[in-house]
Amino acid sequence: MYRRAYALLVGVAATMGLLAIGTAMWLGKPLVDPDGFLGPSWLRLPMLIVGAFLVDVVPRTVWHARFRFGPMLGLARQRVREHWTRDRITLVILGVACFYITYVSYRNLKSFLPFVQADRMYDRELYLLDRALLLGHDPATLLHAVFGTTTSAHVLSYIYLLFLPMVPIGLIIWLVWSRNISFGYWFATSQVLAWTLGTLSYYALPTVGPGFEYSWLFADLDVTPSSQLMESLQYGRQAVVLGVSTGSVQSVAGFASLHCAITLLWALMAQYTLRSRVIRWLLWANFGITVIATLYFGWHYLADDVAGIMIALLSFYIGGIASGQVFDKHLTHSHPTSDSSLIPIDAD
Repeated sequence: MYRRAYALLVGVAATMGLLAIGTAMWLGKPLVDPDGFLGPSWLRLPMLIVGAFLVDVVPRTVWHARFRFGPMLGLARQRVREHWTRDRITLVILGVACFYITYVSYRNLKSFLPFVQADRMYDRELYLLDRALLLGHDPATLLHAVFGTTTSAHVLSYIYLLFLPMVPIGLIIWLVWSRNISFGYWFATSQVLAWTLGTLSYYALPTVGPGFEYSWLFADLDVTPSSQLMESLQYGRQAVVLGVSTGSVQSVAGFASLHCAITLLWALMAQYTLRSRVIRWLLWANFGITVIATLYFGWHYLADDVAGIMIALLSFYIGGIASGQVFDKHLTHSHPTSDSSLIPIDAD
């Protein structure tokens, strides 16, 4: 039933892996497993799976056993038997493995960008496009005037940086707790597609972003975790480009905005697969605030955000088709082929 999703997940991961290996060999540079939230990826994702398994089984077992030890073992076995089926375990292992390969390849290919496209940058063109679209104004300057440069900077910074831990956590949530197995495949396939298309966009139109290229536009902002991260990435890029650091990756690339792409994917997946209106509104709000933050801090140009949104829409649709979703003609509802019930969307 999920043959197309299998093929897409494995095919994208294999392609990204081969591209990363081939580029590393061509440049004579090592592949690096980047550190991140809760440590390196090879440790982080298995830890999250084990944690999700325990969070799924233990509290439920304790609650239904009314804190009595006697029935706990039987209830735990029942939960494992009913929820942790062969299909669920296959989805979790395949989704995590393919995402891991895709993400690590993405980070390495992104790191190789300055060596492959060193003499071909388009920051000036996108900066001039921004000013043309806004009648001579800079997006960041306008946002600083609207929101201010102190309290709003800190609020936007913390929301923007929620993206980092939410990438692996969101994956685990949909793989482990999706009501329908096809929803888990939908989420995983759309994710690997988005990270892959984002990598392609970096090479098609390489930039570093206004915060790096036109840093004086952001001099009046309060020091925030976001600005500190940008400074750290700038030093990291210089260390990698100059050959000072060979065991780390540089993470500066502007076009397209994967923050916009991935946060929009979360909102779309919630809209189509979750019953909770509160969660759906929170994820849509997170997407909107993230779009503002990318421009406010200078992570991206307007075109970067538009490209990220297009990547999300394309990945969402292709992932849906591959995982067996059947959309109506207006794309506002879908049916999973493994379940005759309509995805719960509240009518206006």
